[in-house]
Amino acid sequence: MSPEVSKLDQWVLTKIETEYRDDIQLLIGHNTFRLEEDAALASFSFFFPATGRGYQLAKTFIINGAGYDLFPMSWERIERITELDEDNAPCVGNATVLYARSEEDRQRFLDLQARLRDHLDDPAFMLNKALEKLTVAMELYRTMLFEDVPSKVRKAAGNILNYLAIAVAYSNRTFYQYGHRQYIRKLSEMESIPDDFIRLYRAVIQAETVEETRILCHRIITTTAKFLDAKKKRPEKRWSEPDYHELAGWYEELSYAWREIYYWCDRSEPENAFMRGCFLQGELDIVSEEFALEEFDILGAFTAGDLTGYRQRAEAVQNTVISLIEDSGVTIEKYDTIEQFLEKNS
Repeated sequence: MSPEVSKLDQWVLTKIETEYRDDIQLLIGHNTFRLEEDAALASFSFFFPATGRGYQLAKTFIINGAGYDLFPMSWERIERITELDEDNAPCVGNATVLYARSEEDRQRFLDLQARLRDHLDDPAFMLNKALEKLTVAMELYRTMLFEDVPSKVRKAAGNILNYLAIAVAYSNRTFYQYGHRQYIRKLSEMESIPDDFIRLYRAVIQAETVEETRILCHRIITTTAKFLDAKKKRPEKRWSEPDYHELAGWYEELSYAWREIYYWCDRSEPENAFMRGCFLQGELDIVSEEFALEEFDILGAFTAGDLTGYRQRAEAVQNTVISLIEDSGVTIEKYDTIEQFLEKNS
């Protein structure tokens, strides 16, 4: 430990031992976010107060141009960080206990470090966290679309890059020990990253116009989304064998949506044909996932100026669903007339 570190860390430790012995549970050292030339200046970072008086230890100051922040941390927040709900993993993973009021207090923090390591060893957990970061990036992008002020667009772009870089790291079951300054190097070393990710990352930063920034952000979000989607474990069937009786019931309920689509297509009313198709597409997406079926695409064939192909696609999907049900030996309950229905159900 250098003399500078000894002086500053010893100052905090002495202050705790002489003035706050009963008021501070832990003092944590963590300085990986500092510039290399400042990293050796001090180790202390945050502390856990045991009493209200303990908060008085907090202090911010500047020495020779380097700022310091000795701040209180709550157990609730450090647990959020451990669960990767807040993106400060080095504050747990790379932290050191500099002072502990008791071994019980020390062990409480060490248990959090062990939990973080367990999370990093869990591919499903880490992928889920990566997808959460992707969702935030997408939300930021949607907001960016309505911004025209360059500074606000660039700020949104920076946040998008940050969340996407974290998402990629999480999908590789790691985090950035040294924060954003490590992104490019760490990404280059990862086992797998999205196609063209590093080039797009740099291109977003180098973009000169609002429109260029938007286009590049869309591209890097898209490549990241495809990358993470490929890592998803495809859903298993809900049953060991699909219950086609339930699928038949679903079809009997939803069949009217097809009737509506045909109706609006035959009358060349694209607005109504489109909106009903959106509803049906959503239902098809759900049922295809639940029954582990192929993906059904109706809206991909939609063209407002000519609804012929759209109608044909909807009909082809309907016939596929009917065949799946009937080929399984299940009968769809359908009648040609009301009289037939009444005769059978009276």
